[in-house]
Amino acid sequence: MSASVALHLTAEDEAKLDGSWGEGMAMAMRIVVALARLSQAPRLIDVATAHIDGCLYHGQAGLDFAERLVELGATVAVPTTLNVSSLDLLHPGLVRLDPSEAVPARRLMDAYVALGARATWTCAPYQISSRPEFGTDIAWAESNAIVFANSVLGARTARYGDFMDIAAAITGRAPYIGLHVAANRVPTLEIDCSAIAGRALATDAAWAALGFAVGRAAADEVCILTGIDPVQVDEDRLKALGSTAASSGGVALFHVAGSTPEAVVAGVAWPAPGTRKVALTAGDLRAARDELTTAAGAGERLDAVSLGTPHFSLTEFERLAGVLADGVPFDPECQVWISTSRAVLAAAREQGYAEVCERAGARFVVDTCTYLVPILADSVKTAMTTSGKWAWYAPGNLGIDVVFGTLDECVASARSGRVVRDESEWG
Repeated sequence: MSASVALHLTAEDEAKLDGSWGEGMAMAMRIVVALARLSQAPRLIDVATAHIDGCLYHGQAGLDFAERLVELGATVAVPTTLNVSSLDLLHPGLVRLDPSEAVPARRLMDAYVALGARATWTCAPYQISSRPEFGTDIAWAESNAIVFANSVLGARTARYGDFMDIAAAITGRAPYIGLHVAANRVPTLEIDCSAIAGRALATDAAWAALGFAVGRAAADEVCILTGIDPVQVDEDRLKALGSTAASSGGVALFHVAGSTPEAVVAGVAWPAPGTRKVALTAGDLRAARDELTTAAGAGERLDAVSLGTPHFSLTEFERLAGVLADGVPFDPECQVWISTSRAVLAAAREQGYAEVCERAGARFVVDTCTYLVPILADSVKTAMTTSGKWAWYAPGNLGIDVVFGTLDECVASARSGRVVRDESEWG
């Protein structure tokens, strides 16, 4: 049995812990210290930002916790963003929650704002201003935000969950564990993608399918993907890859050779000789697509399309508006929902992309997401999505069948009211 590691606390840490900085700070510090000791962290470190996942209402305990912090006078010590909630405050009545849930859900949102966090209500805080810089220690929760921050931005965060995330935000401190430690960021698995033809990775959905396969292969290991042309890599594709890998597996950090920041810095040093290696093919992407699809497939009646999990970016709006520019509307019997953040929706309106989507028949959701709360009509039995994460969670959360496909397939299906497949888009 390994010897336990003694946790070193600074004089300031001790003062925060003993109540010298107020009871709210002491409550938060007790959580940080407890996790540090449980994780055998040698010390605490400063964090530059935080992202809070605990603002989705799951029950009275979470509300009591947040309101207790407010009551004790706690406030965040670092810039803090808020993840999706249970309500869309810009579109009242869109979420069909009973008042017994809607009222405490709103109280929970208000409590986190009272603690000093920004009312961003997005699972993609990396799409808004003030992104953390390369090498910065942060305390982010929400699986896709964590993997994006670590992998695409090169910031450093452990996998924080509810309560620890706000505790770190209030104290400005976190345990020196996990992916905060440079040695833990070195890939232990190479995933060779050289057998996947360039055309097979020509859509964002293909990258989500790749993420599904990566999650299955890597579980929670740090991996490096090799054999991918950097020209094909962009943030939306990495977002799709990471969010699905974090759902089908437990991936919190991946590297793409020649593309993601730490892999570029590392150069030829990664993967190290002897690193375990697995290979993926275009067939694995099609198999992932099929496993993420629970509906019968082509020709089946389609009731809804859901885009934007994680939240739709401005470049995704631009791409969708380009596809819809021909003016062909969606089938009125097929609901089309786009989940995004307030900030991105405002930008999409300024650029004219949102209007193009609305003319086709799309509706927008902000502050929350369609797989988390009741937004889709009760009549929806089959829905289509480009999101591997949505396809992974929606059948269990909503009790519906899902078709996973590309953006072009989703648009064609929404227009016809039936599932349309284009096998040429899958290599």
